[in-house]
Parts: sequence; C-alpha cells; structure tokens
Amino acid sequence: MNSPSPGPAPSFPLAILAELTHRCPLQCPYCSNPVALEAASAELDTASWLKAIEEAADLGALQIHFSGGEPTSRKDLELLIAKANEVGLYSNLITAGVLVGEDRLNSLSDAGLDHVQLSFQDSEAAGCDRIGGFKGGFEKKLAFANSVNALGIPLTANMVVHRQNLGNLESMLELAVKLSARRVEIAHVQYYGWAYVNRAALMPTRDQLERATEIVEEARERLKGILVIDYVVPDYYAKRPKSCMGGWGQQFLNISPAGKVLPCHAAESITSLSFDRFPEKSLREIWESSEAFLKYRGTDWMPEPCRGCERREIDWGGCRCQAFALTGSADNVDPACALSPDHAMLEALAEKDSHGQNDEFMYRTRRQGMELEQA
Repeated sequence: MNSPSPGPAPSFPLAILAELTHRCPLQCPYCSNPVALEAASAELDTASWLKAIEEAADLGALQIHFSGGEPTSRKDLELLIAKANEVGLYSNLITAGVLVGEDRLNSLSDAGLDHVQLSFQDSEAAGCDRIGGFKGGFEKKLAFANSVNALGIPLTANMVVHRQNLGNLESMLELAVKLSARRVEIAHVQYYGWAYVNRAALMPTRDQLERATEIVEEARERLKGILVIDYVVPDYYAKRPKSCMGGWGQQFLNISPAGKVLPCHAAESITSLSFDRFPEKSLREIWESSEAFLKYRGTDWMPEPCRGCERREIDWGGCRCQAFALTGSADNVDPACALSPDHAMLEALAEKDSHGQNDEFMYRTRRQGMELEQA
C-alpha cells in the first residue's frame, strides 16, 4: 500500500456559507440546520457580518452564499450583499422565496446580488405546502422566480427529493424549464440533523433511486444546452463515499447564525468537537489553526482502509458527520464506503426505513428541537 500524504495545506477557502439566521417560515423535515436551532437573540449583528465578509475576501474566498433558515428574514441583507459586492465576492442567495416581494427583490438586485438559488419542496402546490409546512408557499415561489427572471438574475432551482415526492421528479424538471432556471439541483436528502430525525419518512427505495437516476440521465441528454442538471444521490445507497464539501477544511467554511465557524454546515452534529467563534477569533486564525478544522483535514487522521486507499485524496475519507451519526465516532470510516465494517449496517437501515409505513413528518421548529435535545 502507498503511504498516506496530507497533501498541500489549503491556502484559502473557495466559498463561505453565511447562515444568517435559523428563522424560517417553512418547517421542512429535512432541513440541514442543526436540531438545536439558534434564537434570533443569538444572531451576529450587522457589524459582525460586515466584518466577516471583509475577512472572507481578505482570506481569498471567491464566493459567499447567504443562507439560513431564511436569509431574507434579516432586514440588513441588502447591506451584506452590498459589502460582498464591494469586496469582490460573488453572492448567491439561497432562499425559499416566500418572504420577498418585488420591491424587496429590486433592492437586493440593486445591492449587487449575483445569483439566486430557489428551493422547491415539490412540483405542485399541495405537496409543496405539506412538505414545507407552509400554506400558499408554492404560488409565492412561482411569483418570486418570475421576478428574478425579469431582473436578469441567474436562477437555480433546488429540488430536494425523497420517498414522498420522487414520483413527481419528471414534473420537477419540467417546472425548472418553465421557470427558465439555468441550473437545477436534484438533491436526494442527506441524513443529518432534521433529516436524520425523519429518516424513516424520507428514505427512498432502491427501485425509486434507480428510476430517478434513469430520469435524470435521460433529461440531461434531452435538455442539453437548456438546463444544467446536478444530481446528488443518497449516501445510504452508495458504494463509495462522496467528497464531502471537497474535503474537511479544504475548500469551504460555514459561519453559523451565532458565529460558530464550521468546516461544513452539519459539523455541529459532531458533539465531540468544539468550534471557535467569530469575531472572538478571526476567520484566518480559525481557518489556519482551529483544532476543529485541523482534526480531519488532509489524510494523516485516517484509519485503515482509508489510509492506504488510492481514493484517499479524492473522497478525503467521506463524511465525518455521517460517521459520527451512525457509528458514534467521527474517527471511523464513513459507512457509505463498501470497505467500511459498518457498510452492511447502513444498507440494512436503508432497506428498513425505505419500506416502512411511517409517512408522518416531525416538522422543523425550535420547540421540537428543544424537545429532541432534552430527550
């Protein structure tokens, strides 16, 4: 076996995810936010976010993604977008699109917004409202998408798919074309946070996954030059782990609403780690020397068979959050890998949950999160 190499230390993150708030009018049962949601009173203030944006640019980042919760809940979003524009960061707004009227969107555009990523829970109103736990959301999304197009802002449609909406996958793709989206992300639910809680209600069957893959591949050929289709499959049916966020602490950093700086958006689920906060420490100091970022960066931390694997600098050991959730230790091999001693357990969970009779959601709310934390 080849000896492992940590590889060159990353000099800067390519992208920053700015989770401005956990407030959101939707209650999606697969939300990537942690189960313990931050209160509005804990959020970083405007001055701190402006400082973070400046430091991100100085660190060498190229993009900033404004997310949440629902980022348009923040009244200072225009100021943050304008700052990103001023310091040369490409700005992307990740939104449910249900809180933004035409006037607000105009002001976001005037501030320099570069791109919009709009989430859909389904391709029709009833499913969208039921899954998102928000009445009337579908019509608001359609109106928002039309306004984005009218302003000439590039639009990506984000379709999160699972057992209860995969039957509408073809119409989701049709909707993306109808909305003049330049790109659509067909993203199977990844089972962390709220999705982990709702796994038995969301897990697709293997037949559903195979049919979905066929639909996507056919659409890629048919819509070539019209729509770019990104496709994210569920780890529970994988044979090799994905390169999570391009490798832990390699390409990406996330700032939580309360200022925790994380190597990925789900990292807080690893309760064995503690994370530095901004602005108590600078982004550069955290990126270069934070214990949490260094813990799984590169390859030196890897156990076998990862350590001797020829893919170790391709998938970087897979997902640490998934390893922690399923095995109790983030040091272990990601069970998504067929070489993991826990891979059979992962396959058994997928089989069990995908054929279960539970279609009821535990919706994402702060109260539910507090109860789960106490349980």
